[in-house]
Formats: sequence, structure tokens, C-alpha cells
Amino acid sequence: MTGIATPLKILVRRRKRLLAQLGEGAVAVLPAAHEVPRNRDTHYPFRQDSDFLYLTGFNEPDAVLVLVPGREEGECLLFVRPHDPEKERWDGRRAGLAGALRDFGADEAHAIEALDGILPALLENRERVYLPLGRDLSFDARMMSCVNGIRARVRAGIRAPREFHDIAPLVHEMRLFKDAHEIELMREAARVSALAHRRVMQQCRPGMFEYQLEAELLHAFRHEGAEASFPPIVAAGAHATILHYRENQAVLRKGELLLVDAGAEMHGYAGDITRVMPVSGKFSKGQRELTELVISAQMAAIAAVRPGADWDAPHRAAVETLTQGLVEIGLLKGRVGKLIEKEAYRRFYMHRTGHWLGLDVHDVGEYKIDGRWRPLEPGMVLTVEPGLYVGDEEDIPKRYRNIGIRIEDDVRVTREGHEVLTDSVPKAPDEIEALMAGAEV
Repeated sequence: MTGIATPLKILVRRRKRLLAQLGEGAVAVLPAAHEVPRNRDTHYPFRQDSDFLYLTGFNEPDAVLVLVPGREEGECLLFVRPHDPEKERWDGRRAGLAGALRDFGADEAHAIEALDGILPALLENRERVYLPLGRDLSFDARMMSCVNGIRARVRAGIRAPREFHDIAPLVHEMRLFKDAHEIELMREAARVSALAHRRVMQQCRPGMFEYQLEAELLHAFRHEGAEASFPPIVAAGAHATILHYRENQAVLRKGELLLVDAGAEMHGYAGDITRVMPVSGKFSKGQRELTELVISAQMAAIAAVRPGADWDAPHRAAVETLTQGLVEIGLLKGRVGKLIEKEAYRRFYMHRTGHWLGLDVHDVGEYKIDGRWRPLEPGMVLTVEPGLYVGDEEDIPKRYRNIGIRIEDDVRVTREGHEVLTDSVPKAPDEIEALMAGAEV
């Protein structure tokens, strides 16, 4: 993730919206992510906390955002690592205090080392403190130590905050609804994700290893300036029946089906696509039957994505289509309605049909409100990903055994209905076979 993807005016607007929700008498304190050691003196690639990134656009570790509604000297304070020429020579340039003011719109900027000395004065005589409770226990303890220090000054007429609130519900509700700029970033993540999946289809051959196709994905991501939004799943044969398969070590064999679940992250925003393809370039009869059934279920689910429909509507549509199809091909027996009521389909389809998508691949946002599935609204982005996972039990016809299929696309809710952001990747068996054979699809 490079550069400042979100214009400053948008970042300022988000903070103002949050400040208005906090109201007078409140303070919000949000820490950035830390660098995480991988082993000895090396670290995992840094990934900023999504809430912090959403509100600041600041992509450095060990920073803190403080929002103080109504403060005359300035409502937005950033505590960041100051310039240090020696450390920057080794680890890269820092924005510093001047950059926090100039590039990220803070009203005040201070060195992160000054936080413990300045924060108590910002909390004094405030009623409520909002922070990401439970996310960073050491930071929670640091905040409580600060508040206890204020409490010790009660005889001087200083009042400490009395209420602690989790800021996540406020920020996450904001993040659930993507603005026009976010949608453009998600279209770009979808575009790069689609390029990578097409590349895998063109390169897939018997005798390759799963990790070699993973390398093709990663090449496509990095070539476009993106990175993986999650560790790719490249699962051949029976491995595709493992929902979160991560090993990616096996050889691809002729006659197997390959499932690839991967997405690009562009400026923090995630793509997420799943497709299946025949290793040999041609679907077997059983592979084709199950793939076409899952595609039908996905089409029914996508058609259910529209404003006013509830979150569960796409899942219900997918379940009905899958159950009907499973009865028709003989993997389930009985009346469709009764089978759905008994959840008999869960033998072959055990997950839900999607999740929110955004700065996190499994993005934030409530799925129910007051115990009821929330209605879909314009600006929401979700995945639609039904699947079938058939094992090798004796009662399964041989043509269906050890086949795992999931078809996943990223879908935006629009005022008129929906937009499929990832529709440039073929999913129909005939189109995939043509692309694998070198045709333009």
C-alpha cells in the first residue's frame, strides 16, 4: 500500500462526522497498528489498523489519533514518530510532525513520546472516552493509567472521565457505507484481482504445484502495485473441500478441479474472488454439473441484492437453488422445502453466502439490527459466494467425489439494484475452457 489514496478533504469530512457523533464532553483516542516481529530482528509487512487508516490516511506504525469535540485550539491531534535522520536512513522516511499537519490535516501534531504528558489534559473534565476497547490490551491499560492519574487530582477540582465506550460501532457503521472515492478504489482492487485470476486460468497445467499458481497471483498483484488482501487459497482436487485450505503445496493432477480464492488489496481496500477451473483444461461431466449448479445459485443470490432486501435474502436464494439442484442430481432426496427446513443441504454447503467487503476482506458492519437481518442499502459492498463441497463417502456417485466448488464475486448495492465489480473473470465452464485454451474471453 503506497501513497495517500484518500484525498485530505475526505479524511477531514470523516473525522468531522465522527466528532459530531461523539458530542460535547467526549474524547476519542485511536492507536495505530504496531510493527509485529516475525523472528529476531525482522518484521511482518506492516499493515495499518483499518479504523485508523479510514480516519487518518496515515500509514505509519506507533501513532495515536485524538479527537476532542469543541476544543478551541483544534479538535484533531496526531501523535506520530518525529523525524529521526539516523533511523530513517535504516527504516525509511517518516512523515514527522510537519507531515502530520500538512499532509494529513491534523490541527496539532506531537511526538508520540509526548502522549502520556499531553493526554491527561485532554481528558480532564470530559465525561466520556471512546477507544477501541479490547483490541490492544496494553493500550487499554495505558489509558486506564492515564485516567487513574486524573482521578488522583480530584481534590484540585479536576474531574476524570466516568464512562468508557467502544468506538468501533460508530466507526464501523461509517465504514459500512462506501462513498464514491471508496467505490473507485474497490473497483481498482476488483480489476487487479480479476487480472490475477485470469492469469492463473491461462497458466494452469497438470504437473504444476499449487504454490506455483499462488506465485502467479502474487506476481499479478505486485505488478499492478497491489498486494494480497489475504493468503491465497489454491486448492486442487480434494483440497478444495477444505474451506480455508492454506498449504498450497500439492501437485496438480490431470482430471482434478482447482479452486482459487484470492484477492488484491489496493490502497487498503480488498478484492475477493473465487473461481474453479479444470486442471486438464476440460471439465468432466460431474465437475460441469456441480459448477453450473453453483453458478445458478450465485446468479439467484446476486439477483436478490437490491435496496430494501434484507441481508439474508441472497443466502436464502442460494440455498433454495442449491437444494433443488442437489435433489435433481440425486445427492439429496426428499421435498425441497422440508430439506431446507432441516438444513440437509449443510452436508454439502456449510457456510453463508457472503460477507461485507471493504478495508478488511471480512469487513466491519452489523448484519442484524435489533435481532433482525438488516436491509441492504446503497453504498454497501458484499461478496456473493455459494459453494458445494462433496467428499468421497460411499453413498456419493464417483463422478462427484472430492469436488469443492465456490464461485465468488464482489457486489455493490446501488440505488437501482446492484453492480458486480468482478464480472470480468469468466465463471461459466465453456468460457473457462476457452480461456485456458488460449482464446480471447
